[in-house]
Amino acid sequence: MRIIKIPLIALLLQGIPEETAVVTLAFVIAGIPLKWNRVLLTGIVLAFCAYVIRLFPIPFGIHTILLLFILFIILSRLSKGDLGLSFIASSSSFLALAIFEFSCMSLFMQTFGLTPKTIFDNLVIRIVVGEPHVLLLFISAFLLNKLYIPRVA
Repeated sequence: MRIIKIPLIALLLQGIPEETAVVTLAFVIAGIPLKWNRVLLTGIVLAFCAYVIRLFPIPFGIHTILLLFILFIILSRLSKGDLGLSFIASSSSFLALAIFEFSCMSLFMQTFGLTPKTIFDNLVIRIVVGEPHVLLLFISAFLLNKLYIPRVA
């Protein structure tokens, strides 16, 4: 087990947007109105939780489970206690994150001949490679919100 230290610039340029995108998708799935001050605040809280959790010597991946649980608690409170929907929304959002991140990383690695070490060691590359999956999460949230959330006339 090793401590994963995240540079502050990576937290600001990659961590906060990523967690905000995850929160946006979770809010849409849970049917919670997209009030941007609440979405952004929740994204920032999750990003800083990720930052702190990664300072502890825990096995890789445990931080994601802890973040999923934190998001579940937040959604449960905001959705007035609908635990099932909160669990589905938090789980689905992190699953979408994993799928998009894996797909984008694989594509970048194959296309540009990058290795995981190159991505991890070069802060600029890490931030740039991390942005497409964030964009995909936001697009998914907005499309889902536009297409599948019933509107009251």
